[in-house]
Amino acid sequence: MHKIFFSTLLLAVLLTACNSTTSDTDSAEPAEHHHADGEDQGHVHHGASDTPQQVHYEQEKHLQNVKQLTFGGDNAEAYFSFDNKELVFQANYSEWGTECDQIFYMSIDKGTEGGKMPPMVSSGKGRTTCSFFMPGNESIVYASTHLGGDACPEAPRFVNGKYVWAVHQEYDIFIADKAGNIQKQLTDSPGYDAEATVSPDGKKIVFTSTRSGDLELWTMDIDGSNQKQVTSGLGYDGGAFFSPDSKQLIFRSSRPTTEEAMKTYKGFLAQGLVQPTALELYICNVDGSDLHQVTQLGGANWAPYMHPSGKKILFASNHHSESGRQFNIFSVNIDGTGVEQITFDNAFDSFPMFSYDGKYLAFSSNRNNGGTRDTNVFLAEWAD
Repeated sequence: MHKIFFSTLLLAVLLTACNSTTSDTDSAEPAEHHHADGEDQGHVHHGASDTPQQVHYEQEKHLQNVKQLTFGGDNAEAYFSFDNKELVFQANYSEWGTECDQIFYMSIDKGTEGGKMPPMVSSGKGRTTCSFFMPGNESIVYASTHLGGDACPEAPRFVNGKYVWAVHQEYDIFIADKAGNIQKQLTDSPGYDAEATVSPDGKKIVFTSTRSGDLELWTMDIDGSNQKQVTSGLGYDGGAFFSPDSKQLIFRSSRPTTEEAMKTYKGFLAQGLVQPTALELYICNVDGSDLHQVTQLGGANWAPYMHPSGKKILFASNHHSESGRQFNIFSVNIDGTGVEQITFDNAFDSFPMFSYDGKYLAFSSNRNNGGTRDTNVFLAEWAD
């Protein structure tokens, strides 16, 4: 999934990284938590002069009664509880006393009204990412670096002039109750384990791991047992979600194809880094069979989530932006046809998730932020 928070993506980053949308090594990067890792990834931010202050755009015909749920800081990767009443999300907001991304939850009715800090699930130590409700709605799975130290781990944004993300080897996956008490550690393999999401039937968890030597998708039973590798192609496979029937996985991947790109990828990974290059969407069965590419749009296509029908995918992309600076949410049929733009903010929209009953869409956006760099969570009624 996955790694949502986004520290500021400076204009210099955008101008350097977004000129090409076709090359394996030079394409535009999304502002992603490794679903993206907050401090290391950047958001696309625009000033007050070119960002309309509104929560809904006339062209957004699929979104009705759009409501803003958070009102400051970096808030993203908001995912529904199984009863559709709450959202768990990661946030970094100085007024809440955080120094890097931590995990919170809120009701869809009240959000963070009045700027009140919602309940924090994570420990407040280290960096966290990619949270998801467990079946029963009383516990939450998320990744954290806190076993590696209390401080927020740091990482370079540029190496040899190339924009990179850190793949923190300290990340492991935990289950905590809503009071923040860790109930179980699900992974303890050396290296990166993160980006966990839960199947709609409540039986499986998918996550990304470097335990095989590359960033691949893995699954495990809901109790952490029976861990199995799903993908094996060279490249960063991550940000995976299950289909509504729990039988397939939709994910984004940056798979290098040239000798130079493969060498660069392996070199960075050996340093605990990845260069987010041309990202496209892929789909496969939960066991890894019938793996195939869905999009061939160029640019950065990521944060996919399936429509309740199982026939379409919502995802974030900058393929339509000449500069690569604008990210919006699109839909595409599972065969790669019928691309349709869903959101129209001129800065940043991403991380779509449907409620399990299909009535609502949660997403994160830089809209209506008063010209600041804030990213907030929004909720809309979905209209097909």
